[in-house]
Amino acid sequence: MKERIVIVNQAANYLTIGFCNAFKLQFREVCLITGSIHVQGESLDPEVQVRYINKWRERPARKKLTSYLLACWHIVRLLRTKYRKHEVLFVSLPPMAYLLNLLVPNRCSMVVWDVYPDVFKVTGMRETHPLYRIWRRLNRKSFKKAFRLFTISEKMAELLGQYTSQEDIVVLPIWSIFQENNRIARDQNPFVEAHRLQDKFVVQYSGNIGLTHKVEVVVRLAELLRSHTSILFQIIGRGPRVPYLRAMVEEKGLPNCVFLPFQSDEMFPYSLSAADLGVVVLDESTSKGSVPSKSYNLMSFGIPSLYLASEDSELMNYTRRFGHGRCFRDAELEDAAQFIQELARDREKWSSYSRNAEQAAENFRRGNADRFVEAYIK
Repeated sequence: MKERIVIVNQAANYLTIGFCNAFKLQFREVCLITGSIHVQGESLDPEVQVRYINKWRERPARKKLTSYLLACWHIVRLLRTKYRKHEVLFVSLPPMAYLLNLLVPNRCSMVVWDVYPDVFKVTGMRETHPLYRIWRRLNRKSFKKAFRLFTISEKMAELLGQYTSQEDIVVLPIWSIFQENNRIARDQNPFVEAHRLQDKFVVQYSGNIGLTHKVEVVVRLAELLRSHTSILFQIIGRGPRVPYLRAMVEEKGLPNCVFLPFQSDEMFPYSLSAADLGVVVLDESTSKGSVPSKSYNLMSFGIPSLYLASEDSELMNYTRRFGHGRCFRDAELEDAAQFIQELARDREKWSSYSRNAEQAAENFRRGNADRFVEAYIK
């Protein structure tokens, strides 16, 4: 059995918990440095030691950046003192935390599921920007020093290849919150009843609505299909762009597009079950650098997917490999609207996509956490 490892994520979720529990089976001591723990499904092994730091602040942007920098200070301090003899696995937040391996003597590894600084292109940042250039140089140094460098898709590995040899990158997929298809039948779903969805074909976007999330494409689809009264678009989530999107819907007069806040953990399975088609949106400038975890939750419930992303995204690869949905570029929204109509009127076609989604979900189960550990210690 291995000795000691500390896992770092400022906002620990079900994936971080899965990593901790999987490593606990192989390491004598597992510690977690985090600002918060959000349990969805799997609980954290009580033998995992938790060291709390400051919480991640989602907004406003100034407080988010401050929370990142303060967390980095705490992490460096802890790795240089309390955990100086531990191996380290950086996961997710703060997004620059993995660069701290340049400042500490520990053997460090990282799981990359958003590629920085590339994601900054969504904001219009150019590769010539000083921050972009500095981060790019630091990536090369950090990845060269890393013990293990994990990412979650082949396309992301291609993108990381600009910073390090692809031979040094371990590609392993993550997993869904749900480990089996527990989708709630429509006639037994209180969310469906509360929102009067019994006779609607529900096209649902559920997730963050931040400055980098181009959710307006959902509004544009609702506009294209405004005459199809049986098709309803739901936008569920929160973020700074919600007021803008609400104003957009009001200006266009779209009764077929509604907004709801994030649902509680208890209600989430019910709201997800209400979707006939799940929407996942990635900005085309950064589609190679991310795979939203909601993609796997949709698969687990056998819900067909509508991806709005670039041709070279992992989401496009998924549709070609699994046949559980379709992927369209921004310039192909009319084709996307046609796809929605086809699924809404052809139940047999919808069922075929649904079966494919459920089969695809078998590739994204909790056992993938154990595969990460196996690849780490081999």
